[in-house]
Amino acid sequence: MSIKLENVMILDGTGADPFKGAVLVEGNRITKVIKNGATNGAAADQTIDGGGMTLMPGMIDAHLHLSWNNMATLEEICYMPVEEHTLFAAGSAKQLLDAGFTSGVGAAAAKPRLDVVIRNAIAEGKIPGPRYLAASQEIATRGGLGDTTPVHIDNQDLSFGWVIDGPEEMRAAVRMFFKFGCDVIKLNLSGEYISNVDAEETVISEEEVAMAAAEVHRRHRTMAAHARSADSVKMCLKYGIKHIYHASFADEEAIDALANTNDQFFVAPGLAWLIQTARGASDYGILPGSPLAEQYEYELKHAVHAMKEMYARGIPILPGGDYGFAWTPHGTNAKDLEYFVDMIGMSPMDAIISATKYGGEMMQRPGELGTISEGWLADLLLVDGDPLSDISILQDHDRLKLIMQDGQIAKRHSAI
Repeated sequence: MSIKLENVMILDGTGADPFKGAVLVEGNRITKVIKNGATNGAAADQTIDGGGMTLMPGMIDAHLHLSWNNMATLEEICYMPVEEHTLFAAGSAKQLLDAGFTSGVGAAAAKPRLDVVIRNAIAEGKIPGPRYLAASQEIATRGGLGDTTPVHIDNQDLSFGWVIDGPEEMRAAVRMFFKFGCDVIKLNLSGEYISNVDAEETVISEEEVAMAAAEVHRRHRTMAAHARSADSVKMCLKYGIKHIYHASFADEEAIDALANTNDQFFVAPGLAWLIQTARGASDYGILPGSPLAEQYEYELKHAVHAMKEMYARGIPILPGGDYGFAWTPHGTNAKDLEYFVDMIGMSPMDAIISATKYGGEMMQRPGELGTISEGWLADLLLVDGDPLSDISILQDHDRLKLIMQDGQIAKRHSAI
């Protein structure tokens, strides 16, 4: 099956200026990118007239929690029985795809195998959703973020995180998550204000991180970290934790090290969580100006400063804002791009690159995912409007007139 999308403005995700043209898709690959509206004799089983709209790569969320259930507390995320929780995560996957995110990187599951089950169901075509890297639960240290009061569900005592004490328990946890089939092992290195652990505090030991790194690197897998404190960011660099979530309090030493490394690290600051917890959670008891809200305002100030410095140094900053809490619901993920433009000072083009080209690299698919290029995977969005003029239009699902993932049309407006 071949599909030609013609009469479109191609925003290819490479940073090049948009151009009028057409794209031919055969199977799950882009086989021709045709400039200046010429057809070059490209024939297709189906031709779609894009009406001059913008064709861009599908977006990629770098920090996904598909099993976060839009509740207000860490404990509530655990309470849902596994059967209902699986169905909820499947619904979250569809919401994300409908929002224009055709791929995503798991940043922790609410239960040990949830991400793996959802990843496999998407890959097998059983449910709609983004192509996905499945994460472990958050591996937490006793007394750190994720060590919640256990809930007895399905003959298990489950906490928000998988709680360990010491290197050998860390080894066992990592091996267990590999047995389950996880692509990414997530460690909670620092605190979090809402869990009554200071975000500038590093709560894990060097020995525990070293053990996790030894196990993960031996198996050639990927590590991610909740790392708000400066020291936790430096731990990521030391131990090859490539997915750095938050980095709000990264200091000059940490930013210099990130900028000067030959390895590729990815930073997803999660600004939506900071902003909405400080300013948008009144309905859930966190009033602006309250002590907790002020802690998040304080962190937001530091995070914006750190991200501006990283952006200026060319460090990859990617969208992913801890969506899936009550005040950051699934499906609103594209808000991150507006925050990047308005708060960090990114150009709209760079914000789009952060959600496309950089996302493909983080998905471990460089050279085939994240730009509109010949031979690359056909993950495409047809957008009614110009996101370079107004980045916020990507938040309006009605303006996403066609969504293609892996060469298959996942959404098509009746007028297209």
